[in-house]
Amino acid sequence: MEISEYNTIIKESEGYYKEKGSKFIAIAFHVENDEEISEARAIIKKKYFDARHHCFAYRINPEDEQSRSSDDGEPSGTAGKPILNQLLSFELTNTLIIVVRYFGGTKLGVSGLILAYKSATRDAIQNNRIVKKFITSEVELSFEYPLMNSVMKVIKDEKIRIINQDFDTNCKINIELKKNKKKIAINKFEKIRGVTIT
Repeated sequence: MEISEYNTIIKESEGYYKEKGSKFIAIAFHVENDEEISEARAIIKKKYFDARHHCFAYRINPEDEQSRSSDDGEPSGTAGKPILNQLLSFELTNTLIIVVRYFGGTKLGVSGLILAYKSATRDAIQNNRIVKKFITSEVELSFEYPLMNSVMKVIKDEKIRIINQDFDTNCKINIELKKNKKKIAINKFEKIRGVTIT
């Protein structure tokens, strides 16, 4: 199935969970690529340098999904996976969640850890705002001035967003097309003789 839209978060947010003296602080980030993930992880490691664990999970690139999770020293499958599972259950992409743990002296056991990481993550997500985003591409239309009305009619009918326009000597309009509407719009523009699409 082809993906044309996805859910993500819009800002940084935090979530908390406490159990038997251990503190779990979850920080959620909107991220677009590996560089942003590395940057966010470095910031959190520096800010919470004295925490025992910095566990995380992320999902990026809705069309060709990449995901990863890390237990960072916690027993295998008790931290990274519960964080990742929350991203999956909220259907979030382009999202990174890091959970830092301050150990309180009492071991929580496997099920206790899973619950703690899951709860802190869920809290961070619920303290954010989930938005639907569309996968889009930019297209440039070039045409002579007399075709302006025909081109603008398609843009209006298809509710297309104009990125920028230049009506100097020849008319140029850059538009943003949603992936699921791209074919229809391109077909309509192709029917107007004299419009070049790049």
